[in-house]
Amino acid sequence: MTDLRDRFRALHESGTFLLPNPWDAGSARLLESLGFAALATTSSGLAAALGKLDQQVTRDELVTHVAAVTAAVRIPLNVDAERCYADTPAGIAETVDLLAGAGAAGISIEDYDPAADRVETLEAGAERVEAAARACARHGIVLTARAENHLYGHDDLDDTITRLRAYREAGADVVYAPGLRAGADIARLVESVVAPVNVLALPDTPAVAELAGLGVRRVSTGGALTWAAYGGLRDAARELLESGTTTFRSRGLTGDEIDKVFGPR
Repeated sequence: MTDLRDRFRALHESGTFLLPNPWDAGSARLLESLGFAALATTSSGLAAALGKLDQQVTRDELVTHVAAVTAAVRIPLNVDAERCYADTPAGIAETVDLLAGAGAAGISIEDYDPAADRVETLEAGAERVEAAARACARHGIVLTARAENHLYGHDDLDDTITRLRAYREAGADVVYAPGLRAGADIARLVESVVAPVNVLALPDTPAVAELAGLGVRRVSTGGALTWAAYGGLRDAARELLESGTTTFRSRGLTGDEIDKVFGPR
């Protein structure tokens, strides 16, 4: 476990790497087989796999999911832990300990509170990051602090930068403002916060090569791969239902690919 955590931390030292988000053990193994260096869970993707909406997954369900994915792959896994399922420093630490025990190499904590339907105050967010950072340090886990402004209609880049600076000072190893799209805004964030920056790949964000040129350290996909896979399932099922044909089979994995991805190691 120490080796995986050290490998994940080392990825943040230079360059730009991709951090795709599988939604179950099978999709994790498929992504690993393609050569990605690390993976991350997706709260919305996991929720969909459980037949739920985002922010409805329980902590026990997340811990079980993390244990299943880390048992299935041999590369580091970062965990979308939402608010760490707690309102107190002790509760945050307990969540970190549980996820560490399940094999997490990294954990993210965000500053949006769905129960109150608001982004937390800067002070509260920083206190929560500090509690998570202390717990992560005990396990050698990389902590990512997320400022959720741009996902919830608060497109105030100055506030986002202020928050992420405070979260960095509170102990975060990586900073992340999901929903930030414009190259100029991303560049300003990279220049303003002395920390590795994660960017969420969206249809209107710069391409990975351009993000690398802006100094972005890692690029993740959130639930996008989940929705792409479910879209493929929908289209295949519609073809079967409406025309009775199965041309979708030609777009699926071959037998050799299935054996390679899911066979014994």
